[in-house]
Amino acid sequence: MPDSRSDAEPRRQGPARWVLGLLPLALLAGLVAFFFGADPTAPFRDAFPPVEDLTIERVSFPEGGVMRVHVVNGGPEAATIAQVIVDDAYWQFEIDGDPTLPRLARATLELDYPWVEGELHLIRIVTSTGLTFDHEVAVATLSPRPNALYLTTFGLLGLYAGVLPVLIGLLWYPFLRRIDRKWIHFYLSLTVGLLAFLVVDALEDTFEASALVAEGFQAAGLIAVGFIGAIVGLRALGNLGRGMGGAGSSGEGSGSAGGGGASSGLTVAYLIAISIGLHNLGEGLAIGAAFSLGEIALGSFLVIGFALHNTTEGLAIVAPVADRRPALRHFAFMGGIAGLPTVLGAWAGGFSYSPTLATFFLALGAGAIVQVIVEVTRLIRKSWPQGLFTPLNATGLLLGLLVMYGTALMVTA
Repeated sequence: MPDSRSDAEPRRQGPARWVLGLLPLALLAGLVAFFFGADPTAPFRDAFPPVEDLTIERVSFPEGGVMRVHVVNGGPEAATIAQVIVDDAYWQFEIDGDPTLPRLARATLELDYPWVEGELHLIRIVTSTGLTFDHEVAVATLSPRPNALYLTTFGLLGLYAGVLPVLIGLLWYPFLRRIDRKWIHFYLSLTVGLLAFLVVDALEDTFEASALVAEGFQAAGLIAVGFIGAIVGLRALGNLGRGMGGAGSSGEGSGSAGGGGASSGLTVAYLIAISIGLHNLGEGLAIGAAFSLGEIALGSFLVIGFALHNTTEGLAIVAPVADRRPALRHFAFMGGIAGLPTVLGAWAGGFSYSPTLATFFLALGAGAIVQVIVEVTRLIRKSWPQGLFTPLNATGLLLGLLVMYGTALMVTA
């Protein structure tokens, strides 16, 4: 039967769809322009002092006798840098641009200051309105430059902390191949425990980094975008992987779920590798920042602690494919995906640490791990209806938490 709307009635004439779609946006833009043009807030600004909020993101020491202060204006209004006080003494400075910083603008102040290696220094910025913003350098040390020496050094730190431990952890695969199915589910449950601890750890690091983010960049919004974006993105990748392999063959291994089950286990393993890689990017940032700030002892403990962490993460990657035979290239790819971001993070943290980017990537890693926990739990329930709540599986989950807690003690030393 023909559609009476499409055949019997003529199409209504009217504005094009794109015009109707843009109309609300055009009206909103007009409203905003009128607000700023009419400026109904002028009486309030005349009666109250301006709201200023400068944030000193970091202080670098490129050479002896030179100090660079990296500032961002996170307040709602422009702020003018009038003076700089270092260790209770006013000091001349040069700025790379206008001393009046608009909202969200950045500037670098350079001072010829005789800083002392290993000493504490206090920096205070004074605006034209008399407001002050302080920053403490706990240990002054020569900042690393992006040359061959430091690129190699930070690269090796990332290799020791991330890449090699993950690859070592992948070597648990032959062991997992030789155990009964109930023990495979035990190790999958242990994987959930490992990942659950990583979520809490990542969120703690995220909130700690967010405390240094300038107010104007909305740390809470960055966390929300990273956390939720990772969950949605990994969910989409998981569905894509299952769709591509759902009707596939079992050529790369046998599984009780057939071809679709084999692809599902490998898909989950890749998702775990991606989520761990995002998390390890944040770990690399922490390692690089610690060494660049002169906290050598802390940086060394971070390398050792993260290495222990990441070895257990290698186990988490291979557990979903323990009853299958993926090609060797998959292990190489998953190890690189999970471990190499540690190197990238060490470079970024060592040469130009940014609390804003650190907050975003740490939140991204936390969200990714949450989604992977959902995927691993779903994988367990496919062939084990009671899921995580059998005595053996529950023991595995709790053991995973305890293992990660034990290795975390090295990081907080």
